[in-house]
Amino acid sequence: MTLPSPAPVFPGAASRLHDRSQTAEAIVSLTRLALGAGDLAAGVVPTLEQLVRETAAVGSAYFQTGGGALNYHVRAATGEMPSSAGMQAIAAHGLPAETPLLRALEGTPGPLFFDDTARDPRAAGFPELGVASLAAAPVRRGDGHLLGAFLMHTFEPHVWQPDEAALFTLVSGTIASLAGRLAAEEQASEAREAALRALGLALEARDGETQGHTDRVTALALRFAAAQGWSEGDRQALKWGAYLHDIGKIAIPDAVLLKPGRLTPEEWATMRSHVPAGVAFAGALTFLPPGALAVIADHHERWDGAGYPAGKAGELISPGGRLFALCDVYDALTSPRPYKAAWTHAEAVAELRAQAGRQFDPASVEAFVALLEEGDLPA
Repeated sequence: MTLPSPAPVFPGAASRLHDRSQTAEAIVSLTRLALGAGDLAAGVVPTLEQLVRETAAVGSAYFQTGGGALNYHVRAATGEMPSSAGMQAIAAHGLPAETPLLRALEGTPGPLFFDDTARDPRAAGFPELGVASLAAAPVRRGDGHLLGAFLMHTFEPHVWQPDEAALFTLVSGTIASLAGRLAAEEQASEAREAALRALGLALEARDGETQGHTDRVTALALRFAAAQGWSEGDRQALKWGAYLHDIGKIAIPDAVLLKPGRLTPEEWATMRSHVPAGVAFAGALTFLPPGALAVIADHHERWDGAGYPAGKAGELISPGGRLFALCDVYDALTSPRPYKAAWTHAEAVAELRAQAGRQFDPASVEAFVALLEEGDLPA
C-alpha cells in the first residue's frame, strides 16, 4: 500500500499561517476589550497600541467629529505625535472637515495608504505637520456618513508592507463598527445629560434658587468625588442625581414652594414630599443608574437619623446622598437668598463642622473642608 505524499510546505507558508493566527487572536482580544469598554477612548486605545506595536508606525490616533461640529478632534492617541505648531493647533482645535484626507475618506470604503505624503494631494497638509507616511481608515455612522478616522504615521517616508496593510485593514475595519457604536452611545448619553441639566435649571428658576446653584453644586460634588477616588461611572451617576436632586418640587404647589414665611406643619409635610415624588419621577427615566436615584432619595437624610423621608442614619445613607448633601448645604450657605445674606466661607465651614456627626458624615466633613482650604474646590 502506497501512502499519499504529504502536502508540500512552501517556504514562508508556516510563518504566514502563524501571522494570520496571531492577527486573528489580536482581533478577538481587541474586540473583547472594545465591547467591554465603558467609554470610547478605553475601547479604541488598545487598537491604536496594537498598530504601533505591530507596524512601523511611531504613532496612531483616532479622530472623531460630533454633533454639528465641523472639525474632527483627537479622541484617543498613542505613541509619538508630531511636535510641529500645526499639530498643536490640531490638538487644540481639531482637523478641519475640508482637509483633503477626510474628503478622500468620505468617498472610499476602506483604508488609504500613503508611503510618502508629499507625493499625494489627498495627504496635503500632513508633510507640514511632520508626517511623512500615513495610513487612514474611515469610521462611519449607521447611515454611512463619516464619523471619524483611524490614523497611523511615521516621521520618515515608509513603504507600507502587505502584512502592515493587512493588519491595519483588518483591525481598523473590525473596531470601526464598535467605535461607531461607542460614539453613538456617548452622544446619546450627552443628549440625556443636557436634558437632565435643563430640567434642573428650569426647576431652579421656578424655585427662586440663586442663579447658578445647580451648576455650582454639581461641579462642587464632582470635584469632591474625584478627590475621593470615585470611578467615572459613579461620578456620572452623581452628576445626573445632582441635576435632578430637587426634581420632585415640580409636584409642590407654588403656595407652599414660594411661601415667604414659615411653613405650617401641614405645609412642611407637603414640602418634604418632594423627595419621594422626585424618586418616582426620576425612576420613570429608565436610563438613570441606581447611584443617581440614591442622590435624589437621600440628600435630605441626616447622619444622626433625624432627616427625611426614611430617617436613615450613618452609613445606611448612600455615599452619593451623603456627599451631595454636604456640597448642597455649603453652596446654600455661601449664596444669597431672598431670606438671608450669603455666609462667608469661614462661617459656612464653622457650621459644617458644627453639624459633623449630626447632619453630616464627620469623615466627609473634614475631607471636604481640607479640600476647600487647599483651594482644590471652588469656594
